[in-house]
Amino acid sequence: MESATKTETLDIEGMTCASCAAFVEKSLSRTPGVQRALVNFATEKATIEYLPGQATPATLKEAVVSAGYGVTERAPDTSAAERSAELDRQKALAYQHLKRRFAVAAGLALVIMPLSMLMLWPALAAHVPMQGLNYFLLALALPVLGYSGREFYASAWSGFRHRTANMDTLIAVGTGAAFLYSVAATVAPGFFTRQGIQPAVYYDTTATIIALILLGKVLELRAKTQTSAAIRSLLGRQAKTARVVRPSGTEVDVPLAQVQLGDVVLVRPGEKVATDGVITEGHSSLDEAMLTGESLPVEKGVGDSVFGATLNKTGSFRFKVTKVGADTLLAHIVKLVEDAQGSRAPIQRLADKVSAVFVPTVVVIALLTFVLWFALAPVGTRLPLALVNFVAVLIIACPCALGLATPTAIMVSTGKGAEQGVLIRNAEALEKAYKVDTVLLDKTGTITHGEPAVTDFFAPGQDLAHLLALVAAVERQSEHPLAAAVVRYADAQGGSKLATSSFQAIAGKGAAATVAGQAVLIGNYRLLADAGLTSPPPLAAQAEQLLSQAKTVLYVAVAGQAVGLLGVADTVRDTSAAAIKRLQAQGIEVVMMTGDNPQTAAQVAAQVGITRYFAEVLPPDKAATVKALQAEGRTVAMVGDGLNDAPALAQADIGLAIGAGTDVAMEAAGITLMRSDLHGVVTAIELSRQTIRTIKQNLFFAFIYNALGIPIAAGLLYPFFGILLSPMLAAGAMALSSVSVLTNSLRLRHFSAR
Repeated sequence: MESATKTETLDIEGMTCASCAAFVEKSLSRTPGVQRALVNFATEKATIEYLPGQATPATLKEAVVSAGYGVTERAPDTSAAERSAELDRQKALAYQHLKRRFAVAAGLALVIMPLSMLMLWPALAAHVPMQGLNYFLLALALPVLGYSGREFYASAWSGFRHRTANMDTLIAVGTGAAFLYSVAATVAPGFFTRQGIQPAVYYDTTATIIALILLGKVLELRAKTQTSAAIRSLLGRQAKTARVVRPSGTEVDVPLAQVQLGDVVLVRPGEKVATDGVITEGHSSLDEAMLTGESLPVEKGVGDSVFGATLNKTGSFRFKVTKVGADTLLAHIVKLVEDAQGSRAPIQRLADKVSAVFVPTVVVIALLTFVLWFALAPVGTRLPLALVNFVAVLIIACPCALGLATPTAIMVSTGKGAEQGVLIRNAEALEKAYKVDTVLLDKTGTITHGEPAVTDFFAPGQDLAHLLALVAAVERQSEHPLAAAVVRYADAQGGSKLATSSFQAIAGKGAAATVAGQAVLIGNYRLLADAGLTSPPPLAAQAEQLLSQAKTVLYVAVAGQAVGLLGVADTVRDTSAAAIKRLQAQGIEVVMMTGDNPQTAAQVAAQVGITRYFAEVLPPDKAATVKALQAEGRTVAMVGDGLNDAPALAQADIGLAIGAGTDVAMEAAGITLMRSDLHGVVTAIELSRQTIRTIKQNLFFAFIYNALGIPIAAGLLYPFFGILLSPMLAAGAMALSSVSVLTNSLRLRHFSAR
């Protein structure tokens, strides 16, 4: 038996409310070998973690079918885009079928309603054969029940056979009771008159209830489709073909599915990048907004990575394919968003517990309502009043709003986050981010760029361009990170490139070479001292100033004379100070952590507006620093990018990994920021807060709706105000409850970080 678990995702058919999801989940959880099962009513998916030796995909499907529901079969080797397109096609067909059912019900209800009103006008009723009218109304109502409402009754019957109940049970019992009573009153009116009951028919009630419920479902399905728009948008931006350059040099357009690892692909201006790879020839600027949320194009050249579905803006280039299919960055993002949308937030637990027992409880309340009205109402009106209130309770008590309250908000917010370069691993991470009051930032690669850069070049009385060319010529031969920083700086200045000879790397001190016939030294003060050189007063004074700013000083000597120096530091990102200020404005304390000495830490902290920091923190101690903050009663978000940040990211209440960081850091984090920009932290926290507010609003509305609606439907207001709730109004209110929750969740589509 294998000990490692596997995860299977099933598309569930036939769920109509949260009670359905709860029953499917229970059936799956009871299956031998299943470790954990989550069923999401909003996404209509089940995510099952199971032991392969004890359960198989086939047994999981059997568990769903045995519960009375279906499973949409997936082709084994379909891509995310193909799978999404197929599901969209199936949903579109279901939507059209639902609209036809609604059109039939609404059209017939509009005829049945005014005809039923004739009974309320004695002057007209006297000239209309009531018995004949009742039979005509019965004939009109039959298509409403047999076609438009058929799936409600089929689902209720299936639930009865499987000893469960759902929303369709309430609708079927309620409308069925009203219809059967009406049929009896039509076929045998004499039986009722002998009991002292004036026979009445409720065909208008039955037809209108079904029409209103179907209207609600049409609006609900349309809104649910909009909640997953983000994934469809991402997948829709993929290129359909790629221009592959064959070894012979010929260019061939092939479908994306036929692109293979190692292929060379040509991308022209205005075209989409087909898949992930590395540029081998040419350069361009690419619009990566759909992956990272970054609005400005990114310059790319030989050796730089490119990603599928991004848009080439200007130049033409060729790249070698390094990832295809499910391994691409886009596929990874889509998978992450899908997993997050299928996950369950802790805040949803109460709603799940209520939904699990909701329908049976409502049936009991409806039966009690019937019994009480039948016992207490005046003799001639007992049965009609008991029936009307029984039906009203069943119809108004829909658990859909409870089941949609949390997952729809999660679906919209995770999709919106992906659009803005914030990838949320699961709903639990989203909820945890809502509670954050302290953000701990690792300095290197998070607040700063994470690599050294030349900040100062000082050489009084020298030709700066020529001197920089000499220095760069030496450093091009070195592999040291500081040398790379000098070369980047020189290249940015656009200076000339000179040849070198006699290059020598001097460990721990610097490098030396002959350039243009001159001996050039570049390195630290010890290199200068070993060469028997001294630093002139102007250079010494400048060096002291740079050292006080926690910068590394590189001295330059030419032909045996110290002539200049460079200041090198890991520079602060342009956006860091503004992002930190935004976090502080939200009442969040921002703390910095670094392995640098206290002097350097103080300099960087002051530069970005941080007052509390931890210096000289070794990599193994980073998680301990998080624990220390948590011991103060804080809810800590840790932001980092490196391999040694992973334990701290895992220890934090919520970890946020900068996208430019390592895969290990991203795995340990609950949220991944696709851009190396701290504004993403602000976006993640603000999105979390707005999402949880929306969920709380949804849950409040759903609970209040049922808490008030059921007693009113049962006739609670009748003794005080003489008011009874019409079953038709109950149906309208029930439909509006689900639609209002969905509409409130869809407001998150307009989210933008302030």
